[in-house]
Amino acid sequence: MKKLLQLAPIALGLLATGAAALAQTAEPAAAVASAAPALVPNKGDTAWMMVSTLLVILMTIPGLALFYGGLVRSKNMLSVLMQVMVTFSMIVVLWFVYGYSLAFTEGNSFIGGLDRLFMKGIWDNAAGTFSNAATFSKGVVIPEIVFAAFQATFAGITGALIVGSFAERAKFAGVLAFMVLWFTFSYLPIAHMVWFWAGPDAYTSADLVEKLNASAGMIWQWGALDFAGGTVVHINAAVAGLVGAYFIGKRIGYGRESMAPHSLTLTMVGASLLWVGWFGFNAGSALEANGFAALAFINTFGATAAAVLGWSIGEAIHKGKASMLGAASGAVAGLVAITPAAGNVGIGGALAIGLISGFAGLWGVTGLKKMLGADDSLDVFGVHGVCGILGAILTGVFNSPALGGPGYVADWVTATAITQADYSIAAQVWTQTKAVLVTVVWSGVVSYAAYFIVDKTIGLRVTEEAEREGLDISSHGETAYGR
Repeated sequence: MKKLLQLAPIALGLLATGAAALAQTAEPAAAVASAAPALVPNKGDTAWMMVSTLLVILMTIPGLALFYGGLVRSKNMLSVLMQVMVTFSMIVVLWFVYGYSLAFTEGNSFIGGLDRLFMKGIWDNAAGTFSNAATFSKGVVIPEIVFAAFQATFAGITGALIVGSFAERAKFAGVLAFMVLWFTFSYLPIAHMVWFWAGPDAYTSADLVEKLNASAGMIWQWGALDFAGGTVVHINAAVAGLVGAYFIGKRIGYGRESMAPHSLTLTMVGASLLWVGWFGFNAGSALEANGFAALAFINTFGATAAAVLGWSIGEAIHKGKASMLGAASGAVAGLVAITPAAGNVGIGGALAIGLISGFAGLWGVTGLKKMLGADDSLDVFGVHGVCGILGAILTGVFNSPALGGPGYVADWVTATAITQADYSIAAQVWTQTKAVLVTVVWSGVVSYAAYFIVDKTIGLRVTEEAEREGLDISSHGETAYGR
């Protein structure tokens, strides 16, 4: 989702008459035409973005919470629900305090500024006026207040995703403390680097291009494509989760005792809610109710269905039978993989990405997991990391006009897309790969530092006694089910 914040309505210029005589008359205002009217958000676009925001909330609570909750043992059900819900809520609050400003205002190539600290300037309550945020179309805006809310849900779900990697053994207070540090020093810089730019309306002439490009985030400057968060959300969270799984250590009895999911029914319900909510996540990232939103919509639909088939086929070949857990995991794998590509590839490319991600995700939670040797409880890296990386790189392939993709805007002054002849798959894949590598390294370093700080202060892991009793009782004093 490449987006810019347009911090105030844009004036399109003054129309001067140039008649010297008129300048000397009793009505000098006649010498200059009034400024062009400020851009006004379309009510349909605004409504669509509010609906998209609600859909992303739905995919987090209850969607992700139930998906994760069903995968843990019954004694840890509520602890996972709590970690997801409170993490999401806390990050949303931090987003409105300082996160939004650092991610989506101009600063440098790595982080934004404090112009929107405590959301100042986003609306004038006395005048009843709202500032606007740009979309990807010249002359089209949405209320900035809606854009900020939409982006808040992205930040919140990214933190919540990490919870699955160290489920069933992490101290509640330690999880929250880690999330504050990681959100501040990993999520916000990556979001700024990938998504912040000057916006289409700022590109009024060729002599401004170099300056405007230099004001954007570093990864945006490179030309990396991430429609809805393959790097910012999934790879970023997956790396943090994997580091946490290593740092906190394996669950007591891991590899010796049964740690089977306690309710695949709830996991299936959660996966289904994720699928529905993901349409807001991906299609909403177009920031308009237009053709690219529709493209992201159908690609999210098709890629996910293809991934369910891919995972199920792979599982049947590998294990002799397909499982409900596999089908649900396949849906999530497809959703993850299509996220960076949703509005950047054609329908055929989306189906290919989805099918490949089904097999890739299965390998991620089986072969790769054994190779890594970490107790990534709910396979956050195996699904979100592997399929996030896959989707980010394949975006560079299937974005090609020769393969049915829309390409990208090569000239924002004229809003002209790159031609098929000028598109280089190899060059774009390398750009995508660089974005992936920066995200992996950045999140990895920040995560390790954050875990270390929290471990040495609050502590990250519960006691052995508390872990054996279950975190529902030991951490929250309640149970999910009657005994």
